Amino acid sequence: MPVTITHQIQGLKLLSGKVAVIYGAAGGVGAAVAKAFAREGATLFLVGRTEDSLNLIAREISSTGGTASVAKIDALNPESVETHLREVVAKAGKLDISFNLIGTNVEMGSRLTELSEQRFADAAFKRVRSYFITMTAAARIMEKQGKGVILGLTAPNARLPRPSMGGFSVAGAAIEALCRQLAFEVGPQGVRVVCLRTGGTPDNPVLQRVFTHLAKLRGTSSQAIADSEGQATALKRLPLLPEVANAAVLIASDYASAITATTANASCGELVD
Repeated sequence: MPVTITHQIQGLKLLSGKVAVIYGAAGGVGAAVAKAFAREGATLFLVGRTEDSLNLIAREISSTGGTASVAKIDALNPESVETHLREVVAKAGKLDISFNLIGTNVEMGSRLTELSEQRFADAAFKRVRSYFITMTAAARIMEKQGKGVILGLTAPNARLPRPSMGGFSVAGAAIEALCRQLAFEVGPQGVRVVCLRTGGTPDNPVLQRVFTHLAKLRGTSSQAIADSEGQATALKRLPLLPEVANAAVLIASDYASAITATTANASCGELVD
């Protein structure tokens, strides 16, 4: 069944005046979130490993009246992250939102018994380490400001593990725990930390390649694979990127000012809380 996405609440700019840094902004989720944040009035600083891909997103945002700057930063390098954030504050005067959406190799398809200790550590904790670096760097700035929102991304597999997921489920569980602990440490200074949970997004180019591969193996279509995966959810479909981005907008906005230390479920009900 086709899904109609209402991109904007008429007349509102939920992130007007906000300054946001998005790590991994050229990825499927990152690009969708960047465009949604810009649409809602945020000034964006897009971070990633490939400037050409980031520039494409920035130009698209600029063409629709938004404001976006680009920086090639290693989100696993604390010095680079902190230097960049100081530059953001010097230019924009503040930091309101930090959202880490980088992708790392999680050894999907591998069993834990097939991984060496080093491969497991990289698969399970490289992304967690990046989250720690970017989140704590943002938190130090936001605590001084007395406000700010730090967002993370996870998936139902953090609590519903499946076999042959490599380090994916472990990484997700660690990210959710990191967000909860940080929320309690920075909350007294007015900083919120929320993890956004989403299932597989069939309009994400990465997942489209996975579904195409599975379709060939099973002798069916990629749409049939997506439909089959969606049957595990309450809505009997998978979430789309604009829906995930809209959820991120709401959580990052002042309308969600009482929401912190939790995981917001945008998985179409794949995981029932």
